[in-house]
Amino acid sequence: MMTYAFALKNIKTLTDGELIEKAIGGREDEFEELVRRYQRPITGYVYRMLNNYDASLDVTQEVFIKVYNSLEKYSSEYKFSTWLYRIAHNATIDYMRRNSVYQQSLEAENADGSYQLQIESPRPSPEQEREQSEWRTEIELIVKCLPTVYRELILLRHTQDLSYDEIAEVTNLPLGTVKNRLFRAREMMREMFVERGFTSL
Repeated sequence: MMTYAFALKNIKTLTDGELIEKAIGGREDEFEELVRRYQRPITGYVYRMLNNYDASLDVTQEVFIKVYNSLEKYSSEYKFSTWLYRIAHNATIDYMRRNSVYQQSLEAENADGSYQLQIESPRPSPEQEREQSEWRTEIELIVKCLPTVYRELILLRHTQDLSYDEIAEVTNLPLGTVKNRLFRAREMMREMFVERGFTSL
């Protein structure tokens, strides 16, 4: 008789696609393994978009409920992680639209396509100072200052390591738009770093 420990080890060797097939067939353990693999990165992505821990947990839970209910619609021609981030992207944007505190961030584009930057206080919180190095804190603070449409692309590219094509799939943006906005986002970040005294960039 197969032991639980052996079964758990066996589950961990399965590909995402194999886990999905078994989960569709009603195997709860296989879906739980998918959640274990992606819960932390998805929560981190949502948190960096919302800057609210409780809200990020709620949205992440919503994401995995949607994933569970939509598994049969998943097409193996796409990477599961790309499909998952697409659902997380949509859930996060929906949450921001439902909550007025995020409305300005979503609707900050000027008529000429540029954005007005909201520069936050240059000093990190005491908790950030304790937990993170000065440089990492500076980077995260700068990323938070970016308009939502740029911040998300930076997070997907540099925190979640998605390719340009995968980012285009997740955000439903043309590939050229993704590349252009990432270029503009990096330029914004460079300018903010210079303003804050980091002149060697």
